[in-house]
Amino acid sequence: MTSEFRKVTVLGTGVLGSQIAFQAAFHGSDVTSYDIDDKAITAARARFDDLAKVYQQDVDGADASNTTATAHGITLTTDLAAAAADADLIIEAVPEVLDIKRDLYRKLGDLAPERTVFATNSSTLLPSDMVDYTGRPDKFLALHFANHVWQFNTAEVMGTDRTDPAVFQAVVAFAKDIGMVPIELHKEKAGYVLNSLLVPFLNSGIELAAGGYAEPAAVDETWRIATGAPMGPFQILDIVGLTTPYNILINGNDAHKKLAAWLKENYIDKGKLGAATGEGFYRYTA
Repeated sequence: MTSEFRKVTVLGTGVLGSQIAFQAAFHGSDVTSYDIDDKAITAARARFDDLAKVYQQDVDGADASNTTATAHGITLTTDLAAAAADADLIIEAVPEVLDIKRDLYRKLGDLAPERTVFATNSSTLLPSDMVDYTGRPDKFLALHFANHVWQFNTAEVMGTDRTDPAVFQAVVAFAKDIGMVPIELHKEKAGYVLNSLLVPFLNSGIELAAGGYAEPAAVDETWRIATGAPMGPFQILDIVGLTTPYNILINGNDAHKKLAAWLKENYIDKGKLGAATGEGFYRYTA
């Protein structure tokens, strides 16, 4: 099993999917980004242009020339067959809904070459929840990125008990190649390391606001002052985007479903989806 993944396809062009694609392309991978319709593709082009500007400000060695080339060099498509046809590695970053992911892997199993490795960027779902739908259990694992991948550059690698160890190490090597710090998990854990710590923290913040105990800004201020952290839970949620925590909560227990309903009624249904849309718990200017 080679560790050379030159042709990389990222499925999903949302906040994190677009970042994964840009990071891989910036570090020399031949990247294709797939999404379901032209509207999503148009939004992805804008995200890549915005990321080019962010990299110029935040990343050593990034300039107008190489970041613009990166943004323009990513192939965008709504054709899943074309996206999978010649990929060495496919990274899935679609919504955190198990049925959507399983259906996608059913299709990919038939479309991708036998050599292609599949990696899910799922935040909370276990790869074993999806492995039977991939058609290649030995070449399937999780590769989880944190938001703002160029800055918070962990890449958590987690296989199932059926993942080929050589595939696992090849993905670890790929993560290093694209400027990430690979974190190897020895066995499956919902939420990996990062979200095992982060998700309960964010849910606790939502519970305080949804329960009427304190306003989101007060919760954030408390956390920042008392701990010295740069951001509170609601600032983090706005960066992540409210759709992802909603999808996680709505698939949880009854208490989590109530928090999901509060998010939906008070924010999502009003178009307040987070920083990317200009408003979430806070308002943002361009």
